[in-house]
Amino acid sequence: MAEPAKSSLRKKAEKRSQASAEVKREKEAVARASAEDSNKHPDGFLAHLNLKPIWFAVSFIALFGIMLIPTGEGLTLAGKQALAILAFAIIMWVTEAVSYTVSSILIVGIITIALSFAAPLTGETTEAMGTSDSIKLALSGFASSAVALVAAALALAAAMQATGLHKRLALIVLKFAGEKTSNVLIGAIAISTILAFFVPSATARAGAVVPILLGMVAAFGLATNSRLGALLIITAAQAVSVWNVGIKTAAAQNIVATNFIETSMQQQVSWGQWFMWAAPWSVLMSIALFFIMRWAIKPEVDHIEGGRAVIERNLKELGPITGKEIRLIIVAVILLFLWATEKSLHPFDSATVTIVAIGFLLLPKVGVFSWKTAEKLINWGTLIVFAVGISLGSLLLKTGAAEWLSEKTFGAIGITNMPMLAMIAIVGLFTILIHLGFASATSLSSALIPVFIALAQSVPGAANGGIGFVIIQQFLICFGFLLPISAPQNMLAYGTGAFTAKQFLKAGIPITVVGYLLVLLLSATYWKWIGLV
Repeated sequence: MAEPAKSSLRKKAEKRSQASAEVKREKEAVARASAEDSNKHPDGFLAHLNLKPIWFAVSFIALFGIMLIPTGEGLTLAGKQALAILAFAIIMWVTEAVSYTVSSILIVGIITIALSFAAPLTGETTEAMGTSDSIKLALSGFASSAVALVAAALALAAAMQATGLHKRLALIVLKFAGEKTSNVLIGAIAISTILAFFVPSATARAGAVVPILLGMVAAFGLATNSRLGALLIITAAQAVSVWNVGIKTAAAQNIVATNFIETSMQQQVSWGQWFMWAAPWSVLMSIALFFIMRWAIKPEVDHIEGGRAVIERNLKELGPITGKEIRLIIVAVILLFLWATEKSLHPFDSATVTIVAIGFLLLPKVGVFSWKTAEKLINWGTLIVFAVGISLGSLLLKTGAAEWLSEKTFGAIGITNMPMLAMIAIVGLFTILIHLGFASATSLSSALIPVFIALAQSVPGAANGGIGFVIIQQFLICFGFLLPISAPQNMLAYGTGAFTAKQFLKAGIPITVVGYLLVLLLSATYWKWIGLV
């Protein structure tokens, strides 16, 4: 009888040990998230000149300057106020005079005060709407289902971090890749591709693979800033951006765009539709990325001796797969299935199924992490920026400011009379160039997508009301290939010290050029054949 008792005690001890390991893992995930947050590039690309106070003042000068000039022909007072707020937002976002979250809160206050003096957007009366109505406009973005989807997506990414599942998936892929440099490079791209389906956060995906790749570099006895380190880390960051295009739920800016399309163009874009449109570009771009990176950065070695040992050691440290990870895998696979079959096999939208899934994952005993952990891992500032961006974009559309701005800029050069391919080429080039000043693609989408929608709706005979043009421009907004500051995942990678800005740019220029040309090629062929443009 002693042996069963002993076995029972051993089992209990193992359970306690496993539970302790899982708690430790959650704490480590929280600590890593905190460290990453503190190490994020806090300033804009002009911060080294200490121009923040000046840019802060310039943003308000632009705001009041536009408000005080006479209202243009075809523009209402509310529309002029919206344009003034847009100018304020762009200066704040580009220069990062204050953080994105702080500037977003300021925008809510400015919208409320500025619009309180304008007539209601319904046109039923000419009396000023007052702050009780204007604050509803300022906070309208928070009532969007898109915000709920992003919040749930951030929680799903937090669950991946808390359990370490994203790291386990990355390690398994790299284990199969082996030790040959080219195979590891393919493995890094493959990881970003796989994680894009299950981890709706570009930063979390980069955070999963970058430390592993650095460990492999160290295993060979090379410095972090070696050519091999630069090759692997830059590739990982660029692959994340590539699949931000391919998967609707991979990046918050995609949700911004589809929300505007749904509210202003009355067309829903399902997960499956987006994948059908965007995935071919991402697949072809992933192949191109491999060859471009091999050309741009020549590693010191073609074989990482001891790389497999690093992977094995990391997998051993993770321990056997836990019940929480298994449950998270099941939930993630079900979510992926429901996302992919949205509007075809069931009536539930992406936001609904994702929220239900997160509710399950937070349940005691059957879930995978606690609310306390989720609270610390979720970047709530991102959610505020996202919601305020929707409010600003909706304001531009509802006041007619977006349409007026589109007419005065793109309309002035007669772009609406050009063939659709020429429109995509010219506006797409503008989108890529203006992204150089934006560290947040979400903010860029909030500023530009309403203008692109107005432009598309002014094109006579555009396929599906011009939705294809808007979608393609959103693809281009996801381009964060040129500079480390162009995307959060780039900054996370840059923070490792594995590469210089010059190295990133050397790889980023041909990636951007090839990506842009590939967009034009698909616009003239595949996207035209399937009726997108």
